[in-house]
Amino acid sequence: MKGAYQALMAHDFNKVIGRKGTDSMKWDATKERFGKDDLIPLWVADMDFKAPEEVIQALKEKVEHGVYGYPAPSADINDTIVNWISNQYNWKIEPVDIVHVTGVVPAINHLIKAFTEENDEVIIQTPVYYPFYDVIEKSNRRVVKNPLRFDGEQYTMDFQGLEAIITEKTKILLLCNPHNPGGRVWSKDELYQLAEICEKHNLYVISDEIHADLLFDGYTHTPFANVLQSLEKRVFTTMAATKTFNLAGVQGAYVVIKDAKLRLDYRKTLALTFMNSANMFSQIATKAAYEHGLPWLSELMDYVQGNYQFVEDYLVTHMPEIKPIKPQGTYLLWLNFEKLGFTADERKRWLTEEARVALNHGPIFGEEGEHFERMNLATPRTTLAEAMDRIHDAYKKINVDAGMKQ
Repeated sequence: MKGAYQALMAHDFNKVIGRKGTDSMKWDATKERFGKDDLIPLWVADMDFKAPEEVIQALKEKVEHGVYGYPAPSADINDTIVNWISNQYNWKIEPVDIVHVTGVVPAINHLIKAFTEENDEVIIQTPVYYPFYDVIEKSNRRVVKNPLRFDGEQYTMDFQGLEAIITEKTKILLLCNPHNPGGRVWSKDELYQLAEICEKHNLYVISDEIHADLLFDGYTHTPFANVLQSLEKRVFTTMAATKTFNLAGVQGAYVVIKDAKLRLDYRKTLALTFMNSANMFSQIATKAAYEHGLPWLSELMDYVQGNYQFVEDYLVTHMPEIKPIKPQGTYLLWLNFEKLGFTADERKRWLTEEARVALNHGPIFGEEGEHFERMNLATPRTTLAEAMDRIHDAYKKINVDAGMKQ
């Protein structure tokens, strides 16, 4: 039955959809970011795929209604979110626990402002999603780094190192779950060890779980707030349908806060900057995606995994010195270029000038990303193949042993 349904309904992820000239950050802002406009953009984390058809139709209905006045909160959006979270992660929350916001990064920014004071410390586990640095530093809080351990294959958390850096000024641990850029889907055991440390030191935890739905076969997402009951009320979980269903442009997210007082305090902080309302189109899109988008999501992750396998096979065959770190989730690939011998600046210039591809430069995720680049796999395979061919053409022109151009 499933096979027949997929044959009938399968989304064509191979279809190339022109995005240049559509005010796309990924395609139209590449020249501004990288200095060239002839690059294949595999950097910013959005997809080159259409959203599920049910989402498109729901948005069309609202557009055709023609009146776009101030929206009231959707009467049933929270019930839809509760059902999605229960069905996907076996986590029981209540509609009242949900606070709607414009995006995960703004949500994190306001959480830091609500629950810390200036010069308080916020711990991040690096390398990590680069806006984490900005939301802390621009709020006049202190970034404290607890680097992840890397064995050449995967990342793990350094629990001993974490305990050693916590001080009386440490108020929050900012968790990336699943991890961006490394692609780790943290296990329940790992998260439990982390939760015990956070409880012991009375920390708040902001858990960025925007990639929670994007899982490779064999992996299960565990919401951090659902790991240790005694810590649950000190965890702020940021989530969204936008990453899952390629809806970033409609700008919507939500925060799950189980404690009523903390939830009220957070709402008051949002109100100070008039950020306490949601985009009407975001809620329409989220509701349609969560109610109808699961078959599309399943097909998407099959396609992304196929794209990963294509890149891995290509590298093994043609460029074995470039090592992919196999993701367990997300549609992002962390590539280790260390064996090419380039400095980070040389590598960035080589990829831009010689290979003519735009990747996210590893050092922006932290000094631990010195040898890495992040590649977006959520693109048609023909686009990915062209990018890999360009990298290969540039690769053939270098002396791998010396790491210098001939």
